[in-house]
Amino acid sequence: MVTEIRLREVPKRPDWLKVRLPAGPRYAELKETMRSLELHTVCEEARCPNIGECWGHGTATFMILGDVCTRACRYCAVTSGKPEVLDLGEPKRVAEAVRKMELKHAVVTSVDRDDLPDGGASIFAATIRKIHELVPDCAVEVLTPDFQGSEESLRTVMDTQPEILNHNIETVPRIFPRVRPGRSRYGVSIELLRRAKDLAPDGLTKSGLMVGFGETHEEVLGTMRDLRGAHVDILTIGQYLQPTQKHVLIDRYYHPREFAQLRSEGLAMGFSHVESGPLVRSSYHAHEQSKSLRAGRKPA
Repeated sequence: MVTEIRLREVPKRPDWLKVRLPAGPRYAELKETMRSLELHTVCEEARCPNIGECWGHGTATFMILGDVCTRACRYCAVTSGKPEVLDLGEPKRVAEAVRKMELKHAVVTSVDRDDLPDGGASIFAATIRKIHELVPDCAVEVLTPDFQGSEESLRTVMDTQPEILNHNIETVPRIFPRVRPGRSRYGVSIELLRRAKDLAPDGLTKSGLMVGFGETHEEVLGTMRDLRGAHVDILTIGQYLQPTQKHVLIDRYYHPREFAQLRSEGLAMGFSHVESGPLVRSSYHAHEQSKSLRAGRKPA
């Protein structure tokens, strides 16, 4: 007897997810700046589809604490394994890059560093201080790991007064353990965002979701409510794109109309700003959000 095995067919990528290859003088200039200062960007490591557009605007997301992550999330293209020795000169080089690029809004993220006692919080803090010192008129947005729930590590970062504290929830509770196995916990991430607002009530907090893992519409709305319950100000919602065949399979592609609906529902919940679309990533259009921030009001 022959048993027929059927593999789930991978959905065909729709036209609205096609992007141009990165090119142009600004892109080349920014890439040279990164290489000359031996810096990493999540734009490259995570294979972001917006790298051409964002780098063309002179915007990039710096990735500190090396380029090897101690976790192995099943949606992420960043290399996982044993990180190298901590680079204490990294904060200064990031600040020098921000000054050289004449940025008005700098986004700083990192790999997870569970091997470090503070999860890398001291390097985040040093980077924020150095940017504020060298480029006083530049707003700093940090996209942090969960620091394994350490309030002390979060306080270390918040004491340096980043303009935006970002931590991505990524997906809904039911799917969270499947795509973020290991040390990551949904409740820990929600609590980090809540504590960040408690530590800096006048600061902005931000989080992001990916869709396409097999979640339901009501589950997405439930996670959005959890984020609002933690007083998150800014929300990003984008399409999950499977980096390689080794990563978790994509369930389906959302239509732009669905992203528009989620944006409307998010604004109705009370988020100050919702960036929702097929190619949206955490720092997408962050420079535009910064313009509103620098005008003395929250994004609207």
